[in-house]
Amino acid sequence: MNPQLPLFSIVIPTHARPKQLSACLTALTRLDYPRDCFEVVVVDDGSPESLEPVVAPFSDYLTITLHRQPRSGPAAARNTGAAKARGQYIAFTDDDCQPRNDWLNVLAAQLTDMPDALVGGHTINAIPDNLCASASQLLVSYLYSYYNTAEDRQTMFFTSNNIALSADYFHAINGFDTSYPRAAAEDRDFCDRWIQHGSPMIYAANAVIYHTHRMTLRSFWRQHLTYGRGAYRFHRGRARRSQGQIKVESTTFYLGLLRFPFSQERPHRTVPLAVLLGLSQGANALGFFWERARLASKMGS
Repeated sequence: MNPQLPLFSIVIPTHARPKQLSACLTALTRLDYPRDCFEVVVVDDGSPESLEPVVAPFSDYLTITLHRQPRSGPAAARNTGAAKARGQYIAFTDDDCQPRNDWLNVLAAQLTDMPDALVGGHTINAIPDNLCASASQLLVSYLYSYYNTAEDRQTMFFTSNNIALSADYFHAINGFDTSYPRAAAEDRDFCDRWIQHGSPMIYAANAVIYHTHRMTLRSFWRQHLTYGRGAYRFHRGRARRSQGQIKVESTTFYLGLLRFPFSQERPHRTVPLAVLLGLSQGANALGFFWERARLASKMGS
């Protein structure tokens, strides 16, 4: 092992997506980082079929382990992976992502300079021909620009498919909140608790991953409905931590979102993408109030 380079554990939660997982692991074999300085920890979150046939061939190229758990959600799967990790630092990505060759080098450089930081990288939609995938990534890009670049704000939000941090600091804030059963707002909650812990967040634009999540209009709607449900849980949890009221984004946030495609995309794509972003917020609002009503009913029963 190179004593000048930190040891990373790359944690990948996965569920029933063998083709995507194989593409992710293939990308990791191309990382320009010494093989003895990183390991890969795959957590199978209750897939109906074993993923051993997918993972096993990569043991010739990677230090890789596969752990299986009952279906518990991505937050719990990431925590399982972190508990199994041996690295000084943990890098999280998802099974439908392919890191660029220099990904770990960029993360290592940032964490060497600021070992107490949460580092978030840049995600690129790898299937721009899919409008729903483009709209979903455009939403994330807007959230990054809104939460992370305003002069009067500190960096506040990273998605969990491209982050890295000290393993000790991860465990110090008790990892991801497993009360989030789906891939929805558990990353917002993690970042919020990280900030409350008093540790910095650093954006590394050169830590690039390519996201391959093809969606139909139906799956796009369902995804953002789920995001809305997670958003209610997040806002309720944040209000409880600060002993305040549930607060949501201002009208300015939503108007800026609808205008965002016009500054980012080619003219012939701007209107359909703006419509999809509007649809995403309709689904989000429906999910938000659905979850509020569901939890209120549960508490009253």
